[in-house]
Amino acid sequence: MTTTPATGPVDGAQAAERARIDALDARLIGLVRERMEISARVQEARVAAGGRRVHLSREMEILDLYRAELGRPGTELAMTLLGLCRGQSASRTPHPYGA
Repeated sequence: MTTTPATGPVDGAQAAERARIDALDARLIGLVRERMEISARVQEARVAAGGRRVHLSREMEILDLYRAELGRPGTELAMTLLGLCRGQSASRTPHPYGA
């Protein structure tokens, strides 16, 4: 058993599960950044074609999907994700922790 200052004692099984969660978080962050990049390209193309940057009916479809799959917390997650993707390029978005 090991001890970490912030979380206390951790046995081998807990450490392995935490490592899996950390790996999932890294993958999720990568996927969010990828989504932001793709969204920025879609928005740029839409504006270049004379359209609006934000497509509200599409955002509603996304909100409905997340709500259907994850319930109310899914809607909140989708709102956060959409907010990250609105009008921003992932390459221009500073990371809040400097990474």
